[in-house]
Amino acid sequence: MAERIHVDGTDKGDILVYGLSTCVWCKKAKSFFEAKGIAYDYIFVDLLEGEEKKRVLDEVAKWNPKVSFPTIVINGSCVAGFKEEEILEGLK
Repeated sequence: MAERIHVDGTDKGDILVYGLSTCVWCKKAKSFFEAKGIAYDYIFVDLLEGEEKKRVLDEVAKWNPKVSFPTIVINGSCVAGFKEEEILEGLK
């Protein structure tokens, strides 16, 4: 399992941001959770290699068949892209 990097904050459940280290929208998603003080984990897929990268991309594809970034999984629901309203809805 790729190492999830944890960011501390208020626990709103299991939140995982699959992103790319160079992606502006991925940075916006991370900043969104940090600004709201919400704990979350993230994985920068572009920094993975070999089998681990392939496995994580397969994981992302299960949530988001387009495999676009960010792919945000909030308590078992997926938000493809940085969509504030959908993210807020998922946090309720």
